[in-house]
Amino acid sequence: MATANIKEVARHAGVSLGTVSNVLNRPDTVAPATRQRVLDAITTLGYVRNDSARQLRAGHSRTVAIVVLDVANPFFTDVVRGAEQVVEEAGAMLVVCNSGEDSARERRHLELLEEQRVRGVLITPVGHGPQPNLDKLIDRGIPVVLVDRGTGRANRCSVAVDDVLGGRLAMDHLLDQGHHRIAYLGGPLSIAQVADRHAGAAAALEERDSGAELRVAVTGSLTVAAGRRAAEELLALPARQRPTAVFCANDLIALGVLQELTARGLRVPADVAIVGYDDIEFADAAAVPLSSVRQPRDQLGRTAAQLLLEEAEPGDAHRHRHVVFQPELVVRRSSDHPRRARR
Repeated sequence: MATANIKEVARHAGVSLGTVSNVLNRPDTVAPATRQRVLDAITTLGYVRNDSARQLRAGHSRTVAIVVLDVANPFFTDVVRGAEQVVEEAGAMLVVCNSGEDSARERRHLELLEEQRVRGVLITPVGHGPQPNLDKLIDRGIPVVLVDRGTGRANRCSVAVDDVLGGRLAMDHLLDQGHHRIAYLGGPLSIAQVADRHAGAAAALEERDSGAELRVAVTGSLTVAAGRRAAEELLALPARQRPTAVFCANDLIALGVLQELTARGLRVPADVAIVGYDDIEFADAAAVPLSSVRQPRDQLGRTAAQLLLEEAEPGDAHRHRHVVFQPELVVRRSSDHPRRARR
């Protein structure tokens, strides 16, 4: 059945289009009897106002979008929850788009969001090179805030965590525990966070000059399944080459490693220590509670949304800011087992 339009409401109520518009937008300016007649017509005809069209004509929207790398990752669930609270408090709505770590899919999302003229876009980009699609949104007057990603650009805000420091914290902890054969698991390295965490770990290792070795195993994704596959590859190495500790680019990889090691009968941390990244809820609830580098997930989302809504307000008062939070190492049983100094 076709939806009634505003002309049909006016005809049914015996009033002008302007009167119907006043009832919808400025009801206090319409006489009570006339207002009720229009409301009765709306109910009878089942009229639903086209709010999106009205907002587009006015040049603004009440929809904010967030584009994440992996909607199944609990890290992004917490980021979205923080952003959603701020957006809803502002009377707007947050929609979630999943790039799936696929740059082509990310581009399609951004093109559709531009067509919809959303109020703004929060995004964790897939790559860390040029971002012409984000520049295009900004040129169209749609604010963009990078989430969990720093930027040197002057035309957008960003909210990030110092992932290089996070990598250092994890590596320093494993070296302090006496490990000399350490693996870094994560990928693809085109994801800036993965690369930065590796860079921090490598820098810490070089500075300590302990003679320890860092083996890098690049995974195709940041999932539990990828962690299990990476663990299989490490366990296939000769015993004298096998790492005694692994630092994982996120907790899902770490949980996959933990599952595979446990299934193979290895003890964590006595045989292999594990440190993850993000400190998602599942980290503490794992069969062996997981050490992890904690990010302020909810705060990342909240801060990003606040910056975006500030920029979306009319006027020139907004100044782009780049907020960087400090990570924190949370040590649990998966790595809390000092080893004797041996190679």
